[in-house]
Amino acid sequence: MNLSPEKKIAGVLAPLFALRREDDLGVGDVAALREFIDWAAEIGFKLVQLLPINETGNDNSPYNAISAMAIEPTTLHLAPGSPKDLTHQDFDIAVADVNLAQLRQGSVKYRRVKKLKRRLLEKAFSNFSANAAEDRQSEFKKFRQEEASWLEDYTFFRALMEQNRDSEAWDKWRTEHRTMENAREWLRHLSQDRQPTFAARQNFFRYVQWIADEQWREMNRLVGRRAARTTFQR
Repeated sequence: MNLSPEKKIAGVLAPLFALRREDDLGVGDVAALREFIDWAAEIGFKLVQLLPINETGNDNSPYNAISAMAIEPTTLHLAPGSPKDLTHQDFDIAVADVNLAQLRQGSVKYRRVKKLKRRLLEKAFSNFSANAAEDRQSEFKKFRQEEASWLEDYTFFRALMEQNRDSEAWDKWRTEHRTMENAREWLRHLSQDRQPTFAARQNFFRYVQWIADEQWREMNRLVGRRAARTTFQR
């Protein structure tokens, strides 16, 4: 977007988590953002900007990310068919014991929201692993290859977080996990029956970031089709 002091424009800055829909899962997501961008364009705003959407730690602050590259999973739109691997039946089962009306009221209940979205993503990943068509598997492989420069270290870190009560405070992890060198040595000596489990967890986190990449790329395409009425920045 070309900015000039000679041409004033109006826009809006928003935290994504605050953009809510009636049928959301307790937090703002890319589906809400689509509606928000439509609204902004209709009233004449030329710019929509978000607070950072990088993956956060347990304090949930957008300014305290655990990765410079990974996208926060709670920003994802999760519903039957979104992602493609999440069936209507699986979605209904996952939310059956959740009071969605209460979850949607008031401020974001991060612990409950993250637990629910993780459950849905785990099921989608399970379906993908068991049933994905060859072309979809190829798309995932391509993503892994193209993003390997950051994705591999990130997923290693996320899998190690799970080994340490999901804490991002690596300096308080078990001694054998506190440095990359020690952690990789620990993994090499991990029993043969446990190594596949650890590798599967890394693959789950790769999958989540692939879905995030798909959804946010589609968001950029949708904005592009608005013929420059609104510029979206994140």
